[in-house]
Amino acid sequence: MAVLEFKLLCLLLVANGAPVVAWDLFGERFAWPVDFGWRWRDGRPLFGPSKTWRGLFAALLATPAAALMLGLSWQTGSMVALGALAGDLLSSFLKRRLDIAPSGKARGLDQLPESLLPLWWVRERCGLRWENIFLLVAVFFVLEVTLSPLLYRLGIRKRPY
Repeated sequence: MAVLEFKLLCLLLVANGAPVVAWDLFGERFAWPVDFGWRWRDGRPLFGPSKTWRGLFAALLATPAAALMLGLSWQTGSMVALGALAGDLLSSFLKRRLDIAPSGKARGLDQLPESLLPLWWVRERCGLRWENIFLLVAVFFVLEVTLSPLLYRLGIRKRPY
């Protein structure tokens, strides 16, 4: 894996991990749901209570800062954060439609949108080819699936997935 791809993988991990760290730091404070409790026409929540403004802001602050520390532009970090957040909200929306509870497990649906969408958004800026994107998505998937149980055992995550 090339240096740029490694840096982008780090940004994906920061964008997806910052909301978890924010929950650990702040608990229920600032945990206002992104969907304001609104329901879709099927009567289910739009995203659910686990998608909070606190998590969005955490990712939007941490990821550009991490990008600068990695020698990338803050704009690239912002694009990765926005893409990861949009992918996470999309997967939450789809999980609610599939009647999967908030924070419920849906392997693949939990990892693919939040890694594929941000990489697709920065592909031209970073000169990524589709092979690079698919490799990074696969590596992110494996890391997410293997690290989540470990982070749960360490008390960092609320659930082991």
